[in-house]
This record gives sequence, C-alpha cells and structure tokens, in this order.
Amino acid sequence: MSVLFTLENHVARVVIDRPERMNAVDRATSDELETIWRKIEADPTVRCVVLTGSGERAFSAGADLKDSNGLSGLEYWASANPLGFGGIALRRSLKVPVIARVNGLALGGGMEMVLGCDIVIASDTARFGLPEAKVGNLPLAGGMTLLQRLVPRNIAVGLMMTGRMASAVEMERYGLVNAVVPQDELDAEVDRWIADILASAPLCVQAIKATVRETGEMPPDQAQAVRSPELIAALTSEDSLEGVRAFREKRAPVWQGK
Repeated sequence: MSVLFTLENHVARVVIDRPERMNAVDRATSDELETIWRKIEADPTVRCVVLTGSGERAFSAGADLKDSNGLSGLEYWASANPLGFGGIALRRSLKVPVIARVNGLALGGGMEMVLGCDIVIASDTARFGLPEAKVGNLPLAGGMTLLQRLVPRNIAVGLMMTGRMASAVEMERYGLVNAVVPQDELDAEVDRWIADILASAPLCVQAIKATVRETGEMPPDQAQAVRSPELIAALTSEDSLEGVRAFREKRAPVWQGK
C-alpha cells in the first residue's frame, strides 16, 4: 500500500492506494501517513483536506488479516498508534477540516479513519462497518470510543457486536454521513463542500473545529466558557473586520487567514 499526496488551491488530497489491503502494523505505511499529516499541519496555506481511497472499490478496508506480523490482540493493542488508525482517527493537532470522500468499503481501520474526519461524503455504494468481533478482534484504534459518540449508542453497539455493514443511506440517517450521492457525482459533491469551506473565513473554520472537538463532552455552561487559542485568533483577526466590510459593501470577502 502507498499513500498519494497532492496540494493545490489550498486543498490537500490524501489518497490511499490499494485501499482494500491496508496493513495496520506496517511501520513504513504508518510513517508515510504521519509525514503527510505533519506536512499538512505545518503548512498555513492548507485550508481543507480530502481523504479517500483510489478507485471505486474501497475507501479503506482496514488491516490485512493475512499480514499481521504475528502480533496477538494484546500485543497489537499495546503497540497501537495513540493517534488512532492511520494517524487520523484520534488526531487532535490537525486544525483544518478533513472531508472523508467515501468511495466504497470503509471497514475496520477504514471506518476508524472516517470517524476521525469532520465531514463525510459517500457514494451510494459505500458500506461502513467495524467487523472485528467476527474474527475475534476489537476495534481498538478508535472505533469503540468514537462511534458511540457520533451515532446513537444502540446503533453503535449493534454494529460493533454483530460486525454488520451499514449502507451509506443508513449512516446518513444516523447522522454520521453528511451527504450520499451516486458514484459518478461523488467528486462534484465533494467539490461543492470544498468551495463552501473555502468561502468561509479560515480562522473561523479552525475555531469551530477546535471548539466542537474540545467541548463535545462538557456541560453547555462549561463549554461556553472555553477560550481556545483558535477562538481568540478568529475573534481578533483582520478577517473578522473584512467579513463585516465585505457584507456592507455587497462583495465577496478576501480572506487573509490572519
């Protein structure tokens, strides 16, 4: 497996090649992904990330059980990436929005990567699942802790205990997927979401992501009192003044990201 990375017009695209066979314990693959995430985090010109798989078969089918390096379940748990599957499922240091472009199967670790994204756009042929229990494993790289926070509790438990796959339409109904479109419209739909993100003030988008992630489990009054660096940066930015000026002048704002 390899990972393809491109950056154009403020949009970073991360494409998992051969997504039907992603080895979770492959150090080279993990290092490659980590290098990409750090590169994105260090580049202030990046305003949006799209994560997807190559072709139409899979977003990512997770770890390859035929190539597990002989690790026991306990050993895998002990050696697991603390940032979750693919270095993205539990990652908190990535400030810009990540769109999961789900073009097929998102299973196991692939599903865990989806759970680490902010917006999920899926083809109507996409399927989601955490089938680990069917093979005597557990969704240890973010699945058990994240899914229950993003869909109703009984839906999450039911999917994990049975290993069932859910359709894109089902996951849209449960609130995990933002939009479902035919496969041949997937890129156009993703592009529409990208355009809307780029039309918004970049520091405001970052502040929204930071606030949502940091306060999701707090009582509302405590969450309201949080003053994150991203929130302060957005409120004191030149862009906050530009937005008001542009509205009054009936023109599109020119965002500086500062």
